Order: sequence, then C-alpha cells, then structure tokens
Amino acid sequence: MSVSDHTKPAKKSIVLITGGARSGKSKYAQEQALELSPHPVYVATAKLYANDEEFLQRIQRHKADRDDRWTSIEELFHVSKLPLENKTVVIDCVTLWLTNFFSFHKYDAEKSLKCIREELDAIQKINARFFIISNELGMGLHAETEAGRKFTDLQGRVNQHIAAIADKVILMVSGIPVIIKPQTPALKGDK
Repeated sequence: MSVSDHTKPAKKSIVLITGGARSGKSKYAQEQALELSPHPVYVATAKLYANDEEFLQRIQRHKADRDDRWTSIEELFHVSKLPLENKTVVIDCVTLWLTNFFSFHKYDAEKSLKCIREELDAIQKINARFFIISNELGMGLHAETEAGRKFTDLQGRVNQHIAAIADKVILMVSGIPVIIKPQTPALKGDK
C-alpha cells in the first residue's frame, strides 16, 4: 500500500483520543479512520528497546489489529515531515512520541515541550484528518521518581495543547467514547 493514495479528505481535522491504559483508544481511532478512508495511515511513534519482550509483543498485537488497507510508518520525532497530505492518519501515540523527545533531550521538559509543540503546530497545517492518541497519565498512580513526575506534568501540558487545537476530544473510558469537545449545549432546564 502506498502513502500516495489519492483519497482526499472532505475536511482537515484533528481528533484527540485520550484515556487510560487499555481503555480502547487505538481500537476506536482505527475504527473511526476506516470509516473515513479505505486506506488510512498509521504512524507508530514507539521506539523498540533491546530485550523488552513484553513491549515487542504489544507492538505485534497492534500490527495484527491492522490489515492490508493500512499504510504503516514508524517515525520517532518528525511526524510533520511525513507525506500525509490528503490522508486519514492515526498517530499512536503521543506518550511514546513525547518519551522520544524527553529521552533525546536528557529529561529536559521545556526542550521536549518546545519540540513536540513545533511538530503539533506543523501537523495542524497539513491538509489531512488526524486521530491523535494520547494517555491521561495524571489520572493514574503518582510517579515515584522526579523524572517520572516531570514526564507526567509534561504529558499533561502536551495533552492540553493538543486539546486546544483539536476539533474534537474524546475520552475513552472502559472502551466507551465520551465526547469532551465540542461540548453539547445544555438541555433546557439543566443547571
């Protein structure tokens, strides 16, 4: 499958799909992308670490979830430089993408934030439909290390940035999509 599929999206957009681990984010994003395109693009941001068999198995499960309709691309940093114009794209996931910047910049949160914001702002200019998957780390356990706490805070700041530029924000809870943005107007009589 070629990345040069000529299916034109009706409108460029960004949908942020966030939630906890195993909440159904990837499955939901993939289903939505397939409803919009016969040949969506999946951008994997994970870095493989030597001797991490469990993580490798996770990646294999994710790959098995996609059939030959998908074009898969692995990119650790510069997603905005990929040929994504006029595509329907799933970016999976911001947390791993941000981890790449955080590690590269030796745990400097401000440099990492600057780099990923530049990428996100560049993505916003691409004529494509994006489903961006992220994690709500701040809803989980409190990190035990300083680096872990810095990363959790950084992830929260990045999620807020994406939510601000996104057309739609979905929170996945136990496999159920909850629309956060745009909010529906209150019904008459609701207070």
